[in-house]
Amino acid sequence: MTELPPTPPLPGLRFAFGTLTVLPVRVARWDREAARAGMLCAPLAGIVVGAAAAALGLLLLLLGAGPLLAAVATAAVPAALTRGLHLDGLADTADGLGSGKPAEDALRIMKQSDIGPFGVITLVLTLLAQVAALTQAYGVSWARGALAAVVAATAARLALTLAARAGVPAARPEGLGAAVAGVVPRRGALLAALLVVGAAAAGGALSGVYDGVRAAGAVLAAVAAAELLLRHCTRRFGGVTGDVFGGLAETAATTALVLLSLG
Repeated sequence: MTELPPTPPLPGLRFAFGTLTVLPVRVARWDREAARAGMLCAPLAGIVVGAAAAALGLLLLLLGAGPLLAAVATAAVPAALTRGLHLDGLADTADGLGSGKPAEDALRIMKQSDIGPFGVITLVLTLLAQVAALTQAYGVSWARGALAAVVAATAARLALTLAARAGVPAARPEGLGAAVAGVVPRRGALLAALLVVGAAAAGGALSGVYDGVRAAGAVLAAVAAAELLLRHCTRRFGGVTGDVFGGLAETAATTALVLLSLG
């Protein structure tokens, strides 16, 4: 009798870090159970990405750099740790939505390797907004800049968890979007959202009650913005794709950063 290979430990964490980051984590299981656990663990990957981004920004500040350079470096880390996939997904989603074509044609446009004018404009404005918001946050204090980096990256991955909830269909029968579409139970998605909001509030509260409320509000605003985009994409494309997931992550991150830079 052939012995089955042992199940890898913590398949959810492996799935989350192996698919959402470039960290050397081998994904041994691609079944729906692993995908469900992985998407529930997505915010944990966000914490790691955000912490790395904040660490580089703080290091540059410590070495004498100004808020702008620290902001550019902080914004670059999530792009590097995802191989730019979320930014690429944002650009492709913008091209698909901006084309005004039927779902089948829009999906074909999104699958092409080149980036159209809508994608370029969206990328430029998004990165400018992220850098500007981080510059403002670092200009207030190093703590607010670091908090913004971590909260934004975590909120971005929470948006992926919520988008993978039951009832949200896939636009294509193949790809990462199809692999994770509808795998997260609604209660699990809600619990993940509550935990992230609570963690953001607790982290912000280290600098004062107002910062705690603002951090929690930033997460809520981020997922609300991502939800609006998700519903629009679902109507236009018939469901989600890997590109849409990338667009949702960048939308949530940018929204959180803007909110945390105010006041």
